[in-house]
Amino acid sequence: MLNLETFQHAFHEIFNDYRNAKFLLAVSGGVDSMVLLNLFQVSGFEFQVAHVNYHFRGEDSDLDQKLVENFCTNHDIQFHLKDISEQEKSGMKSLQNWARNLRYDFFFKVLKEENLDFIVTAHHLNDELETFLINLSRGSGIKGLSGIPKNENQILRPLLHFSKTEIYDFAKENNLEFREDKSNQKNDYLRNKIRNTIVPELLGVNENFLENFGKSISYLNQTKDFVQAQILKIEKETICEKDSYLTINKALFFKESEFAQFEILQKFGFSEAKELQKIRKAEVGKTFHSNEYELLVDRENLVLQKTSHEFIRNDNAEITILPNKKSTLIFPETVRSEIKESGSFTWKFDEDKMQFPLKIRRKKEGDLFYPIGMIGKKKISKFFKDEKIPILAQQKIWLLCDGNDKVLGIIPFRQDRRFAATKESKAIIKVKL
Repeated sequence: MLNLETFQHAFHEIFNDYRNAKFLLAVSGGVDSMVLLNLFQVSGFEFQVAHVNYHFRGEDSDLDQKLVENFCTNHDIQFHLKDISEQEKSGMKSLQNWARNLRYDFFFKVLKEENLDFIVTAHHLNDELETFLINLSRGSGIKGLSGIPKNENQILRPLLHFSKTEIYDFAKENNLEFREDKSNQKNDYLRNKIRNTIVPELLGVNENFLENFGKSISYLNQTKDFVQAQILKIEKETICEKDSYLTINKALFFKESEFAQFEILQKFGFSEAKELQKIRKAEVGKTFHSNEYELLVDRENLVLQKTSHEFIRNDNAEITILPNKKSTLIFPETVRSEIKESGSFTWKFDEDKMQFPLKIRRKKEGDLFYPIGMIGKKKISKFFKDEKIPILAQQKIWLLCDGNDKVLGIIPFRQDRRFAATKESKAIIKVKL
């Protein structure tokens, strides 16, 4: 049963210092948020209110705003409004994701400007059930099935213990004014379909269904916490953090269960089970991409690098290199510092054998050259493999090429013999570091 005492007890369970904090309540005008608003006001907490008017329902949207704004005015509560413009709507793709991102951006902006501590939303037990079913239908892991977080990322949800029915009962007993969103009765979205068709059937199976579901979610949360502790232990044993990248020891990592492997890799955006199988079977040199990371399969490690890192951004860069009056190539200082990490070198080329202008670039698929001191030709990728050059080091290596994009050498490792200067060479270009 929802009342002031049970609410404060539930709030204390998720945040025990609630009387000394300052809150921002997300209030839409619906029964859930208006009950939350009343509970905060009666409890004497220090809080402000934020409301978003999307103008999707015409006059109804404006009446929602008016209800919340009038309540705040009558009770001397600071009110913050986000009034969505038509221009902001023009960038909308997925309505629900767009709306959620927009309102939370607004909430966090107010939180920072007003020096408040937490955002509070009115999610309840029925929302938890709907979210569970949605995640179940999408094949979510244990985190997705463990329900809506009660306290996460400065967002508190103190009504998650209570059902929609209990919230309605509280509103009726306390004569609270609220507005119903009629669009929730339409089955346009997955959540609405689940809310209006599946949930009523489940609740009809057992009168204690929702209560028992709440207990199950609690058990799942405890299981999740235990599992995450074990995952962190595995991470400490298998992951090594470098200056700008991470390495995962393949031998140790792939001894773990596929569940543990998946849980770790999904933290870096690799959240498809099929992708994990591909990574397990991938040859050395294969790369995989998530939104934020590139995963490189090396001999002994999986190497994780944020895709915004400089050497990843410059993979396709080409820099023209022109000889000076002494027929010596001058490299840009940024390139010189990279080359120095691999060592010094001196090459001499027959100017008549090359097409100008010369350039340096990163390796491309299919690149090959005729290494001096060796017989025949060799793919650049095979040269790297034979020389046991780590994947990350390969990403930083520059190739010297001529105007026809033929490889003149792998800097600073090996020159191409086709263009090398001989005793008969009339004009020589020197490359030296």
